[in-house]
Amino acid sequence: MATMNDQRVLITAGAGGIGRAIAEAFLAAGAKVFVCDIDAAALKQVCEQLPGLMTSVCDIADRASAETMMAKAVAALGGLDVLVNNAGIAGPAASVADLDPDAWDNVLRVNLTGTFTVTQLAIPHLKKSAAGSIVVMSSLAGRFGYPNRSAYATTKWGLIGFTKTLSRELGESGVRVNAILPGAVDGPRLQQVFQGRASVSGRSVADEEAAALANQSIKRFVDPADIAALTVFLASKAGRSISGQMIPVDGDSQSAS
Repeated sequence: MATMNDQRVLITAGAGGIGRAIAEAFLAAGAKVFVCDIDAAALKQVCEQLPGLMTSVCDIADRASAETMMAKAVAALGGLDVLVNNAGIAGPAASVADLDPDAWDNVLRVNLTGTFTVTQLAIPHLKKSAAGSIVVMSSLAGRFGYPNRSAYATTKWGLIGFTKTLSRELGESGVRVNAILPGAVDGPRLQQVFQGRASVSGRSVADEEAAALANQSIKRFVDPADIAALTVFLASKAGRSISGQMIPVDGDSQSAS
């Protein structure tokens, strides 16, 4: 694991799942870490379990909340070197024909606009860093069409365009921007996805799990720690020449269906 030498890191949605794994990895590497999350109870728990972690409740879909959080993070960290845009929601499982327009708007407001907001607020601070880095969490759904998950897939494709654009805009300032595209990540959220698919397909949750693994060359779901390790690498000196890249971590999945 690369030594971060007190690198200052902000992670959105860092109280659980992939975000928590990323926070743990950065802390283990010697970084100063600040996480925000909409779940106050989960933040309290992770703060108790990970000594040295700094936290703030934040709804990234609300700009005022994001502004307050960013000010707290920069003050607590003493600046900012790394932003990990991990926050996002899955939205409902429904066809385009049946999707509730309000649900569509909600997914875009969190996944796209929320990421834009946090990133825009972070840019002035990242430009002051000697080694600024942004990691955007896209998805396997950012590479393939995703039946019955149109809002989610649309936002994850949109984050690819956002990443590529940012890498061009911020390169002259020495800020690198990359996207990670996880596949099926083991954990409670994956089980919710399978339950959603099953409710649409009429198949069992076990059948949906088997179908997902059949789609992968590597027959296991992704460990959040693998994504965390890649995030730390991209933000480290070892990744200093890597920018504008889309890196799948998905067991060589062949589709998002």
